Amino acid sequence: MNFQPNSKGYYGKFGGAFIPEMLHANIYELQQNYLNIIDSDDFKKEFDELLKNYVGRPTPLYLAKNLSAIKGAKIYLKREDLCHTGAHKLNNVIGQILLAKRLNKIHIIAETGAGQHGVATATVCALMGLKCTVFMGAKDIQRQQPNVLRMRMLGATVVPAYSGSQTLKDATNEAIRFWINNAHDTHYVIGSTIGPHPYPDMVAKFQSVISREIQYQLKEKEGVESPNYIVACVGGGSNAAGAFYHFIENSKVNLIGVEAAGEGIETKKTAATISTGSEGIIHGCKTLLMQNEDGQILEAHSLSAGLDYPGVGPLHAHLYTTGRAKYLFATDSEALNAAFELAKTEGIIPALESSHALAALSRLNLKQSDIVVVNLSGRGDKDLNTFNEYYEQKYGKE
Repeated sequence: MNFQPNSKGYYGKFGGAFIPEMLHANIYELQQNYLNIIDSDDFKKEFDELLKNYVGRPTPLYLAKNLSAIKGAKIYLKREDLCHTGAHKLNNVIGQILLAKRLNKIHIIAETGAGQHGVATATVCALMGLKCTVFMGAKDIQRQQPNVLRMRMLGATVVPAYSGSQTLKDATNEAIRFWINNAHDTHYVIGSTIGPHPYPDMVAKFQSVISREIQYQLKEKEGVESPNYIVACVGGGSNAAGAFYHFIENSKVNLIGVEAAGEGIETKKTAATISTGSEGIIHGCKTLLMQNEDGQILEAHSLSAGLDYPGVGPLHAHLYTTGRAKYLFATDSEALNAAFELAKTEGIIPALESSHALAALSRLNLKQSDIVVVNLSGRGDKDLNTFNEYYEQKYGKE
C-alpha cells in the first residue's frame, strides 16, 4: 500500500488541487518548486538550525509514570507543548516561511482556530521581518483572547471572519478570498494537512520531525524504535500526520487518531468528520467532510477551537479508508475530564485539542507491556477560561 501522494497530490482517491483560476499560478509555482527547495542543503541547514535553537527541538519524550499506572500501560508524552509559542504549529510555519522567502514573497497570510497557528505565523514573520495577516473566526477571537493579544503584540493584523459559524472554516474561506486578490506577492501558510496539493504533503513533511524524534528517543529509553500505539488528536490533522509519519509503513504500530465528537456524534453538534462525514471537496482538496444531502458543508462543533473544523486532511481520509489507521472520538466533557486528570496526576495542563487524544486512552485495550506515545500537541494556557467554567460547574464558585 502506498501512503505517499502521487504527482497530482492524491493519496489514493483523496487529495488533488481544486482551486479558483486566479490561484493557478501560485499553486503551480509551489508544486514545481517545493520539493527542490526543501530538499536542498541550504534549506535543510537553516530549517534544522531554527528548529534546534529557536523552536527548542528536540522536544522531550516524557514517561508519564502516574498516568501509566492509571491506564495500565507505559504512557509516553511527546511534549510539543514545550515548543516555542506552545504548540507543534511552529515546525510547519518555519518551513513554509523559509520556502516563501525563497519564492520572493513579502506578505504572509494564515488562518487560525485556536490561535496557535496564528501565533506561530506572527512569530516567524516578526523574526524574519515579513508583513503578517491572520484570519480568525469572530467566535474564536472571543474564546481565544490570549492568543489574539499575542498575535497583535507580534505585529500581525488579525482579521475577524463574521460569516457562517465564525470559526476555523470561515477564517479559511476569508484567507482564500484575500489570497485570490493578492496572489502576486503573498504566500498563504496553511496550518494543517488540508488544502490543494502540495499543502497536505508539505505540511506533513515539515511536521514529520515529531515522529523522527520519537524513533530515536524510544531507542534511547526503551531500546526499541517503535511503540505499540501512537495517539494524536485530529482536526485537519497536522500534529497526527507528524506523529504518524515515520511509522505509517510499519504495520506493527497502531496509529490512533482522535476526533472531537463535541456533544456526541449522534447529535448535530460534533466535529467528528471521519465518523460522520462523506466524500466531497473542501478548501481545495477531495477528502471526507461533514455535508448535507445537497453537498452544503455543515457547521462543526467542538469546545476545542483547533478541532472545530468540518473536514480532515486527505492523508487521514486515505489512512482511514485503507484501514491503516483507526479513528476514535472524544466528547467535549471527556476531553475536559482528561485535561484535569493529566493536570492532577502529572502537573501538566494540556491544550483542549491534545486532551481529546488523552481521553481516548481509556478506549484502547491496553496491556501492561504496551508502549504508548501520546502527542501532546499544545499547552492549555489559552484554554484557562474554558477550564475555569468547567471547574465552577463541577465544584461551584468559591
